[in-house]
Amino acid sequence: MELIQENPDLSAYLAADEAIDHHHPLVRATAARLAKEVVDSYAYARAAFEFVRDTIPHSHDSGDPRVTWRASDALGLRTGICYAKAHALAALLRAEGIPTAFCYQKFDEVHGLVAVRFHGAWHRQDPRGNKPGVDARFSLDGERLAFTLDPESNELDYPVLYAEPHPVVLSTLRSAPDRTRLRETLPTAL
Repeated sequence: MELIQENPDLSAYLAADEAIDHHHPLVRATAARLAKEVVDSYAYARAAFEFVRDTIPHSHDSGDPRVTWRASDALGLRTGICYAKAHALAALLRAEGIPTAFCYQKFDEVHGLVAVRFHGAWHRQDPRGNKPGVDARFSLDGERLAFTLDPESNELDYPVLYAEPHPVVLSTLRSAPDRTRLRETLPTAL
């Protein structure tokens, strides 16, 4: 699949906004701590991915009723669904100057992930969190995403790389008072 950069200006994929608040002190402190432990930007990207994947439980798996949508909230409260975890990872990567896009897959609901830019190409990463049957890994040599699509079930990859989280995703997260209500209102298409 050819990934399509929504915005031709690569700097848009480094920007901060209300959801990707990489200027927040918690995001900055977490990024600085991770950066101290690695030798280059590739190792940093892997460390940030593994940090989000492994230390922020997916709220559906953990049963946490809280809904997070800002990167700093997902990092601080240590909970979030795929979208919030993607926001947290994007903020950590952008804080260290790594262009990061938002991308989506369609299963029963829309699933959120990110793409990082290395060596002149975009590489999709899924920080959702592993569990039995899910083994997502950071990779620039072929995708290691959480889920495999079944095209016969109308599952698909959306090819667009967004500079900001999709408005439907943000609206859904912001309006849900808890995870139960969120589950009822997750988007089924973009």
